Amino acid sequence: MVEINLENFSGIVTGGASGLGKAIVKKILEAGADVIIADINEQEAEKALKEFEEFKNKIEFIKTDVSKKDYVENLVKKTIEKFKKIDYLVNNAGILIPRLLVDPQGKEEITEEIFDKIVNINQKGCFLCAQAVAREMIKNKKGVIINVSSESGLEGSEGQSVYAATKAAIYSFTRSWAKELGKYNIRVVGVAPGVLEPTALRSFEYERALAYTRGITVEELRKSYEKLAIPLKRVGKLEEVANLVCFLISDLASYISGTTINISGGKTR
Repeated sequence: MVEINLENFSGIVTGGASGLGKAIVKKILEAGADVIIADINEQEAEKALKEFEEFKNKIEFIKTDVSKKDYVENLVKKTIEKFKKIDYLVNNAGILIPRLLVDPQGKEEITEEIFDKIVNINQKGCFLCAQAVAREMIKNKKGVIINVSSESGLEGSEGQSVYAATKAAIYSFTRSWAKELGKYNIRVVGVAPGVLEPTALRSFEYERALAYTRGITVEELRKSYEKLAIPLKRVGKLEEVANLVCFLISDLASYISGTTINISGGKTR
């Protein structure tokens, strides 16, 4: 079995303090790379740093709001100061607020404020981070940008149309940026997870709102995950997505660019 070796790699994982982002950080550290956790949540980041205490010389947290250019520029500046170079970026930061396009009851309808918040973090944040990091990668004529999308970006998602639309945009970002940056030996690859094991982000409020948009109870929503058309008959593990991300960062994936890899157990709707 070929082991993934990321020694001498350094880079950034946005939204790396919890959930899928933290699982990716863990795998990257175990593969030997240096990691910057870029996250808005200082409390979760501190927990992550304690959890990864054995890697304390290879990891650092930089508070970052990916939707704000000054935060992103500071992130890149401090990463260069710390590790001298940026070999990879994992664009993972994102939020999901379930809402309906039109709600006859007037309870859970998309507002302009919610629309802007989701787009600013999921789509604009992906752009700002990729742009700032790519400028540094071009100097070194090498780099990998991993964009975390979602299978909902192609399939759509009831009650989550704005989220799904931002993830669809990431498919296009990935293809377009790969065409622009390939000449500089920079690869851009997307990863599109399906339904994964629960994280802190799958809060009761999230489940309540999503269940409402679909006209079912929270209990019915939870049971629905068991009935999904997943040929492998289970939801995905965070570790499985993290393994894929590590592979794509590594030189083992040196000819993979401009595509988004679906990792959903064969799920269909």
